[in-house]
Formats: sequence, structure tokens, C-alpha cells
Amino acid sequence: MNNEKDKLSQENYELFRELDPDLLQKKFLNALLKIQNVRRGSIWIKRGRTYVCVEAAGIDSENIVGVTLDAGSPSIVGWVIENGKMTIAQAGSDRRHNREVEAHFAIKSSQILCFPLFIDGQVFGAVQIIDTNPDSIHLNLDSSYLSHLQNLLEICSIALGNALCYAREQKKNRRLSSVLSRVEKENTIIGQSKAFHKSMDLVKSYAHTDFNVLITGESGTGKELVAERLHTGSARADYPFLVQNCSAIPETLLESELFGYKKGAFTGATRDRAGLFEAADGGTVFLDEIGDMPMGTQAALLRVLQKNEIKPLGASQVRYINIRIIAATNKDLAGMIQENRFRQDLYYRLSVLPIHLPPLRERREDIPLLVRHFLNVEGRKTNISEKKISPEAIHHLVAYTWPGNIRELENLIRYLMVTTQNEIIKPDDLPEHILKINPDGVTENTALRNTDPQTNGTRYLRDICAMTWPDLEKAYVMALMEKFNWNITWAAKASGINRSTFASRMRKLDIHRGTGESPDSTSMG
Repeated sequence: MNNEKDKLSQENYELFRELDPDLLQKKFLNALLKIQNVRRGSIWIKRGRTYVCVEAAGIDSENIVGVTLDAGSPSIVGWVIENGKMTIAQAGSDRRHNREVEAHFAIKSSQILCFPLFIDGQVFGAVQIIDTNPDSIHLNLDSSYLSHLQNLLEICSIALGNALCYAREQKKNRRLSSVLSRVEKENTIIGQSKAFHKSMDLVKSYAHTDFNVLITGESGTGKELVAERLHTGSARADYPFLVQNCSAIPETLLESELFGYKKGAFTGATRDRAGLFEAADGGTVFLDEIGDMPMGTQAALLRVLQKNEIKPLGASQVRYINIRIIAATNKDLAGMIQENRFRQDLYYRLSVLPIHLPPLRERREDIPLLVRHFLNVEGRKTNISEKKISPEAIHHLVAYTWPGNIRELENLIRYLMVTTQNEIIKPDDLPEHILKINPDGVTENTALRNTDPQTNGTRYLRDICAMTWPDLEKAYVMALMEKFNWNITWAAKASGINRSTFASRMRKLDIHRGTGESPDSTSMG
């Protein structure tokens, strides 16, 4: 008995040195199994009206972690947590034993020893030590030994409570650091155009809800910035905001990144790994380029949206999570649905709250504001004195079509900050492809030029009267396609006719974006 007491004292010392709750739980449980010479054990925590297994050791442990029991159903851990007392139960005959947990186990429990766990005098969980021998011969149930074991458990509860408090403080510090870092690095969303304000009004109203959001728009229009604004304006702002580009990694890797995996699930899986969804629990996940998500992963994502549950690769039990999903795409998802390349049910789940971000060429009056903002930001980042830009150079930038949108403009400003020798950026400092655009083509809504509407209107009428009807129709369709970055669905909607009719007219007029690109394509740009 003295040797056993010495073993308990040594375990006490080792456990008190550990401040990581996860490692402490694992060491705690393994120590108990070693002391009692049994092959299965688990730790359960009370969360609301459920009991969740947060740690398991021994045989079939990978199938127990994450299991959730309803407080209304009979269970030994539930009885111990609610009554705050230790109990010994025969698994085969005790009515409190929940047999569903072990339904698929090859080796069943025979005898269960279960203790409550306390923090500040309150029961927060329970630990089970389980004998799987059919004759129930391994558990030492001697009263004096159980008394010493109870002392160990009380000490471990204190250690675990300290570790949890320490972890909570660390988490608060990390959140504070994250918030401060986000404030320092926060990208301001700038604009004054009607199209911009319409989008931002939606962002403001959507942020206060918990519904999923689908952001559409061309590449470079600021979809990730809008997603982050939705998160920071929501009740989830203190929780993680995690981003995954669905086009950046292969299908099999994407699924493991999102859902996680269990040790041994595939070659190279040497340990359990939490996925993005689990890591973001309580917060927001931004899925960029959702149109590139493979169909198999789409089906798994649909279950997350429907049931709030995930199943890591190689796991037999599901885990429940609480996240908001914001998705974004520059593709025509409606067209992809017709071609069976995107799930319709997933589309409706994602697009509860839709936002379309207009391209920069449709909000030209915002370009001068954005230019001055980027000049200021990049000047502070690089410690280069802030440069000015001449009105003539601004005219050229406003006239340019910006196929790369705001991202292209931002990169151009960085280039000009480095390459312009003088304090003022002039037209001669601009790249050749921007100078090729005649600033006389700037539309009136930029409010940067004083033009004569009467003269412009007369010239416009003279030009179109020289065209044949097919030429005029072709020019109109081409203008729409360029405006909507060759997205047939959006262009057809703007023209007031259905998509199939619009695509048919494109074929008859022999309109296509370039060699090898067909007007039948649903993702033209």
C-alpha cells in the first residue's frame, strides 16, 4: 500500500507542473489508468444541457473524444456530475449506463469507476476509469485505496482548474493582441459612389445577423475586406475569423484542411489535427473562391450548414460546432448549377444574404479617393514621404478600365511610390498600358471634367446613325460583356432578356472573348 501511496504522490507532483489543460487532462487520465491497471478511461465536461467527452485514453479512445450526451438521457457521467458523488457501476446491469457510446466497440466496458471533478466547489465534469476485463478483476475498489484516489482527483481538479484559468487568460491576451494587430493592419474600405454605398449599407445590416452571406464580384473588388467587416461588426467579433481559398489546394487536402483528421486517417497523419471549422468555433469562416470547391467537398459543407456538425477524416463520431460561413466567388454560380458543377441546395444555403461588389470601372468617382488613400498608406508603410498626384495623371487613372480592380490600383500605387523620382506623380510616370487610354473617354459621372453635354450628344447620335442594326446590337452586347467581366448571367439580366436568349444572340453575332473561348462558357473572366 505504501508503494501505491508513493506512486500517487509522484503523480501529484508531475501533474501540478503542467499548465496546458489539454496535456494535463491527457497526463491525468493516463496516470489513473496506470495506477488502476485498466485499459480505458475518459474525461467529460458539462456544457449547458450536454456532457461532452474532452479526453479519452486506452482502447477505442479515438471514437470517444467529442461524443456528446444529452442531459436528459441516462448516463453514469451525468449522474455523477449532477449528484457530485463517486459511483461504481456494473456496465451490463446498471440502468444509468449509456450503451450507445460503445455500440460499435469490439471490447465493451465491464465495470466503471466514476469520480466528479470540482472547480471552486462546483462540479464541472467527471472522470471515468473503466475495466474492460469480462471478470472485472483489474479495478482496485478497496475503500482505503479509493480514499487516496479521491485525494488525487481533488488535487488534480485544482491543478486542472488552475490550468484552465491560465489558459483563459492566455486566450484573452491572444484575442487582445489579435484585436490590436487587426486595428493596426485594418484595411479601410473607401468610397463615395452610389454603388459603393449600396453595398456598404447591406454589409452594415447583414453584420448584425447570423445568417450565411454570399459575396459576388470580380477579382480584386475587396471581397475578403467585406467579409472581415461583416465579422468585426457581428457578435462573433471576439472569436476567430479564418480564411480558406478553395482554389488554392487540391480536393483531398482541402477537405482535411476544413474538417481535420484523426491519427492514421491517411499516410502521414501521425497525429490528430483540428480543421478550420473546428478552430473557428464561435467565429466566422470565410470561404473564398467557393465556385472552385469540388462537388464532394460541397456535399460535406452542406452538412455543416444544415446540422452544424463536422466529421474529421478517419473519425467515426461527429463533432458539433457553432460558426458563421461567408462565401465569395467571381464565378457565375447560377450557370454552374445548370451545368451540374455546383450544388443548387448548397447555393441556396450560402446565399441567404447576397452582396454584389461592383467593379472599379462602375465606381470611377471613387478612384481619386482610393489613389490618395493608398499613397498615404504606402507612404507610412515604406517610410517614403507621401507623394502627390497631378490632376492630369488622375484623369488617366479614372479613364482606365481596371480589369484587376482595386487590387490592381493598389499595386500600381506601390509601383509609382518606388519608381517616381519627383514628389508629384505625372502622366509620364504612369505605365504605357494606362496611357493608351484616352482621358477624353472619361464618363461624365466622374465629375472631373467640364464637358459640353450638347456637343457630346450630337457626336454620339452621329456615330450610331452610321452603324447597321447588327453592328449596333453587337456593340451593345460587347459593352455589356465588358461591363460585367464576361459574365453572361449578369449581362443578360442587365439587358432584360433571359440567359439562353442572350447566349444565342452572342453566337449569332460571333461574339467571344478570345481565341478558344466560347460564348457558352459560364465563367468568362
